[in-house]
Amino acid sequence: MPKKLKIVSISSELDPFSKTGGLADVARSLPKSLRRLGHDVIVISPFYTKILDRKKHKLERIYSDVNIYIDKENEVKVSYYRGELMPGLPAYFIRADKFFGRRASLYGSGHENQRFYLFDVAALKLISLLKFKADIIHCHDWQSGLIPYLQKHRFKKSQTLQKAATVFTIHNLVFQLGQNWWEIPVKYRDKGRSSLPLFDDKKLEYINFAKRAILRADVINAVSETYAEEIIRRDYGQDLYRILTNRKHKLFGVVNGIDYKDFNPQNDKKIYKNYDHKKVLRKKLNKKFIQKLFKLPVRDDVPVICMTSRVTYQKGFELILRIIKPLMQFDLQFIVIGSGDKNIIKDLNKVQKKYPDKFVIIPSHEKNQKYETQIYAGSDLILLPSHHEPCGINQLKGFRYGCVPVVRSTGGLNDTVTNFDPIANTGNGFTFKNYSSKDLLVAITRALETYKYKNIWRALVCRGMKASVSWELPAQKYVQLYNKAKRFRRDEKNNLG
Repeated sequence: MPKKLKIVSISSELDPFSKTGGLADVARSLPKSLRRLGHDVIVISPFYTKILDRKKHKLERIYSDVNIYIDKENEVKVSYYRGELMPGLPAYFIRADKFFGRRASLYGSGHENQRFYLFDVAALKLISLLKFKADIIHCHDWQSGLIPYLQKHRFKKSQTLQKAATVFTIHNLVFQLGQNWWEIPVKYRDKGRSSLPLFDDKKLEYINFAKRAILRADVINAVSETYAEEIIRRDYGQDLYRILTNRKHKLFGVVNGIDYKDFNPQNDKKIYKNYDHKKVLRKKLNKKFIQKLFKLPVRDDVPVICMTSRVTYQKGFELILRIIKPLMQFDLQFIVIGSGDKNIIKDLNKVQKKYPDKFVIIPSHEKNQKYETQIYAGSDLILLPSHHEPCGINQLKGFRYGCVPVVRSTGGLNDTVTNFDPIANTGNGFTFKNYSSKDLLVAITRALETYKYKNIWRALVCRGMKASVSWELPAQKYVQLYNKAKRFRRDEKNNLG
């Protein structure tokens, strides 16, 4: 029987306590899957005072006013709270209201690096306080990127921490520190090997957390196999492709999954009518429901396309806006739910005003998040024309709810969606390769033409619904990565010794 591992998962957001996107989903679902495999897991995240509902989530304060010594000149008092992700899986939260309690959003301050520097030190301190002798410290994205550095320097003599191997997961390499890395003047860019500036030094905001994690983590992984291959190329590597190439022997890819207990059309209480692949005709009732909900004409014969994502350049909205005129000539309905770039949203609102019977955009604030699975259940197609997409989980949710994906073949989309071939009767969606509005329009047109053939379309829908996209297999792959990280850690110590 494989050895049970002691695992710490550290992330800046954690569904259902805090969330902006897919990171929160992974931070929730992967630890739960690891726990179901029998491993001893704890998770750590910030306590966002204006977002996190202490009473709702039954959080208990376990340590008060703990002094966190950041450096020789700076210390901050924090408190620690405990809740649960599931029975047997504790979730811990670090509270420091000056840093995580002044905003009604998770990110966007002018001192992001300072906030998450504190978080990283306080997370390591908590592991020590709990005397949790971890085998693995799993750091998600740049916000926890200083932890491999701190563990090997400031905490290297800790009896609790010194044996832990570190895994750094790149969810999106565009994000490397608290500001856009490309906006930092070249002369100020962090080379990743110097000591850290003092906590109150403005130079701290130039420190590249992701780079330091890549240089020091025992294992680095990206959230899909294709993305792991892409980021060692100049065009995808976001100025870090050289160091990633140098550490290619420690770079792996594991595609994300979704939690079947959270996303299940058979028992999802948020959707109008429950169904599965055997009762897929019930989707029609959900389509009717969302058409009424969003004031679209109630028609069973019209295909409904949805997008549920951040409204950004990365997600391919510029391509959609380029083809909106010919797209609106088709007999279809289009639902967008998301927030992000104000200029793009302004343009999408203009489209809605011009085509009120065909196009709807819904802001994705917390009150509207309940619509997500309702939209999957009622839509026929989900569109993901991303410029780059490390993994993406919305196409996986689409499969689960019988919503056929139309995607650009990049990152995790390439790993999970295969192009439909009507002659061979293979594939589970519609794909295009080049980041081009013309190629996107061709892919959508193929999907709409296929939709006309009801038996073929139903078989395509059922194929996606029956596919395995849960966290079960990815969690097992992560366990393999953790064991590799332990071996790398052990070999490094032996070489040094």
